[in-house]
Amino acid sequence: MSIDEKYLPAFLEEVVGDRFGRYSKYIIQDRAIPDVRDGLKPVQRRILYAMYDAGNTPDKPYRKSAKTVGDVMGNYHPHGDASIYEGMVRMAQPWKMGHPLVDGHGNWGSMDDDPAAAMRYTEARLSEIALELLRDIEKRTVQFKDNFDNTTKEPVVLPARFPNLLVNGVSGISSGFATEIPPHNLREVIDACIALIDRPDSTLEEMMTVVKGPDFPTGGIIMGSEGIRDAYRTGRGRIYLRSKTAIEDMRGGRQQIVITEIPYQVVKSRLVTAMENIRLEKKIEGIAEVRDESGREGLRIVIELKKEADAQGVLAYLLKKTDLQVAYSFNMVAIVNKAPKQLGLLDMLQAYIAHQKEVVTFRSRYELEKAEDRAHVLEGLVKALNILDEVIATIKASKNRHDAQNNLVAQYGFTERQADAILTLQLYRLTNLEIHSLEKDLKDIQKTIAYLQGILGSEKKLLAVIKDEISQIRDKYAIARRSSIQDEIEELKVNLQVMVTAEDVFVTLSNEGYIKRTGKLSFIRSGGEIDKTGLKEGDYLRHLLDVNTLDNLLIFTQKGQYFLLPVHQIPEYKWKDNGTAIVNVIPIPKDDRIIHVIPVKDFEEAGKSLLFVTRKGQVKRTDLKEYATNRSSGIVACKVGDQDAVMNVLLSSGQSDLLLVTKQAMAIRFKEEEVNPMGRAAAGVRGIVLKDDDEVVSAELIEGYEGEVVVVTDLGYAKRSLVADYPLQGRGGKGIITFEFKEGKGVKPNGASLRGAFTVKEPFEVTVILSNGEKAAFSTELTPLEDRKSKGKLLVPAASKTNGVVDLLKFT
Repeated sequence: MSIDEKYLPAFLEEVVGDRFGRYSKYIIQDRAIPDVRDGLKPVQRRILYAMYDAGNTPDKPYRKSAKTVGDVMGNYHPHGDASIYEGMVRMAQPWKMGHPLVDGHGNWGSMDDDPAAAMRYTEARLSEIALELLRDIEKRTVQFKDNFDNTTKEPVVLPARFPNLLVNGVSGISSGFATEIPPHNLREVIDACIALIDRPDSTLEEMMTVVKGPDFPTGGIIMGSEGIRDAYRTGRGRIYLRSKTAIEDMRGGRQQIVITEIPYQVVKSRLVTAMENIRLEKKIEGIAEVRDESGREGLRIVIELKKEADAQGVLAYLLKKTDLQVAYSFNMVAIVNKAPKQLGLLDMLQAYIAHQKEVVTFRSRYELEKAEDRAHVLEGLVKALNILDEVIATIKASKNRHDAQNNLVAQYGFTERQADAILTLQLYRLTNLEIHSLEKDLKDIQKTIAYLQGILGSEKKLLAVIKDEISQIRDKYAIARRSSIQDEIEELKVNLQVMVTAEDVFVTLSNEGYIKRTGKLSFIRSGGEIDKTGLKEGDYLRHLLDVNTLDNLLIFTQKGQYFLLPVHQIPEYKWKDNGTAIVNVIPIPKDDRIIHVIPVKDFEEAGKSLLFVTRKGQVKRTDLKEYATNRSSGIVACKVGDQDAVMNVLLSSGQSDLLLVTKQAMAIRFKEEEVNPMGRAAAGVRGIVLKDDDEVVSAELIEGYEGEVVVVTDLGYAKRSLVADYPLQGRGGKGIITFEFKEGKGVKPNGASLRGAFTVKEPFEVTVILSNGEKAAFSTELTPLEDRKSKGKLLVPAASKTNGVVDLLKFT
């Protein structure tokens, strides 16, 4: 045979598909998914059977775990000893199983996720309830199969005299399938089995009056009866597990939160660490100390609070941000007829009852065989005793035992089995008392035979036996429910005041985008002067906000985006520090620019809206509540045209007039209510008609006709004119002239464009930023009061054509 003939061509997909298919089948059936009948994975079943077969039972002394692991690995489970011992450890941990199947002695781990000691140090034996899973296994109740090397037999499934799948639950991940079945209360599950036996057509709703929901060994509060109902109907559902907590009063008016039960499968030490980190990182105010006081008395975690702390608020925050409350998802998958299947509650109970019918049937057949054999022997003995003298004479006349047996069969009609029993009869059994005893035994065994035949001949009697036996298990092992059930899922609302200490602060934002939060004490200690704030060279203060740490800032950009920034999330700096670049706080794109910042205390404040004005004269009004968000990224605040940009955003009550002033000194005043409220992403309507090279430079809200309007040009000229000089017009007009520019030869120019405008009722100082970076200032009170069309007065001497006004700032 040539080398080429030794190899056959094969497609990679087919080879890999075949191999992976076999591997998946093995993992699903023989590793990770439990059997619906006994609720055990193969490794668990093998551990329990190996301990039972070795006599490692509750009435015997504990035995080294390493011996059990060795027996399992050598006889039944040819895999690593670590996986076997892990399975054994889990069955011994009462915080993972409602009814542990292994009675462990030594260090078997803890709820803090401490590992169990090595198998050479720990000892174990079967727990009492584990014997109920194995009871009657020697009576041919279940099938056995060859082990991996055909040297012995192992059970395919255990008799499982109680519904272990639901009682202890299981979790596992296999190839393409996963299972998550929670533990349940033994009494409730057995009562449900009995109810289903009595009424096979019971509905899920009727069953749920008995099995109210899972019952976790760690207790806790289960929220969401709808999720339980979904899980019991389809095999999938979602509930929430909440710790059992109490708020206790302490001396000095302080309080503490005491946790006595935590959710299933939550590691206690990690939970305590998470809460301690919240305290250390000051993510929430009010926690003084976190202590784990758990011991022999049970679980107890104490969160000691500061004197003024809101205990309910702190608890709500911890429930939301830590594993004090977790979601639990049902995924009830088990092996049914060698295939994985998603099961509801009724499916599981019906499968278990069907298994018990088989177990009791096979046991009854086995016991019937034994009883009939015993009756047959007793009948022969009684018959022999009635003709005792003849039987003795026949035996004495026989040559040997074999001849005596043949003679008894031939002369008196005994069977070989009866003849053998007669020959082994001890002489004391020939007494009168023993003769009556044999007759009584025969009557008793005949009753037993009739009883077993009745079970095998009547399903009603068979079910009655099952009910009686599982009722005895219920009465012996049942415990009170540990988890309480709450129909509704309680929504957790965390009050901001709990997380943040209310404090009045200053927030500054510079022209180059440096932001900081400063306590007022730092401001006072630095001299209490706005000009003394820290700035980079060439930078200047653009926004100064007097706010509270509980407030939010709405930050608007010229491209129509906005960001919501809680004040408490702004990094805190001293007044003389520069602060941090705002891109480190919110993700503003490099090609965008902040045009305004508005502090907001309450987004639901009635009647409040935001008024957007663009450079091309578009105006849009939207209710303030539309801008409430939990997102930290940019959100569309206003639709802006390609050649346009947002110029200003105003917080309005909707009852004012809007004054728009343009670069070429046009102004229009119209009622704000002419701009109907629109959606957040709308583009708005036309506010003023502009010439080709004109744009809006200022937008001010006016109430009534009191006060003045101050306008400032690019060359530092300014003037005041009365608000009354600006009549109301309809929205969308060309407007009226608000300043007259000087033109012509020999005339000193007063500017080529307006840089901004302000409305004034009380005097304030205007800070002027020049193109060379210099600053100047003037008071609105010193600004000349002139006609609307007047030419103004020079108030910024440093301004010139080469050093024009670029920005105007108002700090009140």
